[in-house]
Amino acid sequence: MTDRLSAAFARNRAALVAFVTAGDPSPAHTPAILDALVDAGADVIELGMPFTDPMADGPAIQAGSIRALNAGTTLKRTLRIAGDFRARHPKTPLILMGYLNPVLAYGSAFAADAAKAGVDGCILVDLPPEEHEEVGPAFRDAGLHFIRLATPTTNEARLPTVLNGASGFLYYVSVAGVTGTASAATTDVGDAVARIKAHSDLPVAVGFGIRTPRQAAAIARVADGVVVGSAIVDLIGENPDDPAPAVHAYVQSLSEAIRDAT
Repeated sequence: MTDRLSAAFARNRAALVAFVTAGDPSPAHTPAILDALVDAGADVIELGMPFTDPMADGPAIQAGSIRALNAGTTLKRTLRIAGDFRARHPKTPLILMGYLNPVLAYGSAFAADAAKAGVDGCILVDLPPEEHEEVGPAFRDAGLHFIRLATPTTNEARLPTVLNGASGFLYYVSVAGVTGTASAATTDVGDAVARIKAHSDLPVAVGFGIRTPRQAAAIARVADGVVVGSAIVDLIGENPDDPAPAVHAYVQSLSEAIRDAT
């Protein structure tokens, strides 16, 4: 397995994990946005694979996917964006995040092509752990991490199934709902992270509903990573002509808050 993710979570503080959708608002804008994320202090980047039916995502990321698709972003183009990013940023971990349908439509070469592009791992939101063997071996053979998600409804009996075959980190979805719509209490998140860590040595990154530097700092005190997506995608939608400066300023504020907190 590649060690970029391990290095990102090995610091004496929580990692900032930043999500954007590939090709939003256009493929031409994405390189500058990704560069802004790195320069502003993002430790791990999640690059969304645009999809017409992102069922776990709220209005912000739904809108970002539609903007990207309308601009002609395909999965092949997303992999080209990833490859160009890796050439510019050899050390920053890059995770593809999305849904199973586009990956299946792409075909059996997806994992190998993603690895060639310099991708470190993948999150497939709607792939049940019980069906991991449908795609998991190809990812493992390509040297890609397969990141799983746990939620507030993932109980003690279910958690070992979720963790089986997971690597890189575990993404804890802190609220029962879609992205960007609510925030969980820090005490609840801390309890959930402790429960997960009793079953696994994987770093635990927490996302859904984190928007402000203060919220990011609070989560950084109880988790190994802080995931922010919808707020960044909102900024991109609000600044379609030149989103990178606004993204940079916002992500820098999150990064500074996390560093001060831990």
